[in-house]
Amino acid sequence: MPETPRLSAAATRRNLLFGAAALSSGAFLTACTSNEPKESTGGQAADAPVADDKPGKPVTIGFAGPQADHGWLNAINVNAKERAKKYKDVTLEITEGSNDTAAQIGQIDTLINKKVDVLVILPADGKAMTQAGLKAMRAGIPVVNLDRIFANPQAYRCWIGGDNFGMGLNAGHYIGEQLKDKKNAKVVELAGLDNLELTKQRTEGFDAALKNYPNIKKVARQAAEFTVESGQAKMAQLLQAQKNFDALWNHDDDQGVGALRAIEQAGRDDFFMVGGAGALSAMQAIESGDSVLKATVLYPPTMAASAIDLARALGQNKGIGGMAEFEIPSSITLYSAVVTKDNLKQYMSTGFK
Repeated sequence: MPETPRLSAAATRRNLLFGAAALSSGAFLTACTSNEPKESTGGQAADAPVADDKPGKPVTIGFAGPQADHGWLNAINVNAKERAKKYKDVTLEITEGSNDTAAQIGQIDTLINKKVDVLVILPADGKAMTQAGLKAMRAGIPVVNLDRIFANPQAYRCWIGGDNFGMGLNAGHYIGEQLKDKKNAKVVELAGLDNLELTKQRTEGFDAALKNYPNIKKVARQAAEFTVESGQAKMAQLLQAQKNFDALWNHDDDQGVGALRAIEQAGRDDFFMVGGAGALSAMQAIESGDSVLKATVLYPPTMAASAIDLARALGQNKGIGGMAEFEIPSSITLYSAVVTKDNLKQYMSTGFK
């Protein structure tokens, strides 16, 4: 009787990975944050409990993200680094970060060659970098795909990210509830880059919510570029064109800094503003109460800390505490909470600079 061929360790691990990915069911979970306000240094919930802080098998996690040229992206890096420090059994191999797809693929190749145990990847372009995720998975390295999703579910073991449609939906419902008793209410929208799918999803969610309020009409929409400068310029155009409206939804708190400058320069205070993402500057403005900004809808950068939790669990063959399943979910969508002055203390520690 011929001897049964033995699979290599990498091949065995690869089979387990793809099998687990096919069997695991998706889950939609909300982010948890501390109820105590803490000084924020980069959009992290400083006292959020780690998933399982009892030391276990040592795990080396490779982290590859884009260039931190935006407050939210910088907070992603900070969250990943700080979360890894909480675990004595985790070693973090973090790349320099790049918005160039070819450069980021090269960085991922380096991490694969170093034989890290798990990879956490926030791709500069999810569709263009799908092959990088597939390569890691085929090498027996499980991938936690962060936010910008790969085009093929076989390119990752677990995806965790924000809810762009939900972000617009919650912004729309908040505005709708504030204006539900006002006849012929008018709202305007300062969107992000229109060539990004996430911008379209945020607008779709916003429009879906407004359909529940027949007394409200969206009278203008202007796309900006997620920068302070574009926010100021595009908001100035909106204010010039729209002499009378009741509420503004701005997709991004970084460009919101510029939008608030334009509003102040125009001397306008006849409407209220809802921001997006959860920057510390936005939360501080809400707290002070001396501007039109009254709320911001979260797109939590704490997802990077959770991605480290998930990567560690994968490296140690663990599930998630509080869930009955033996495996981590294949998909986790975070909730876009609306932060106002009433619940600000709960979320202030997650505000990013």
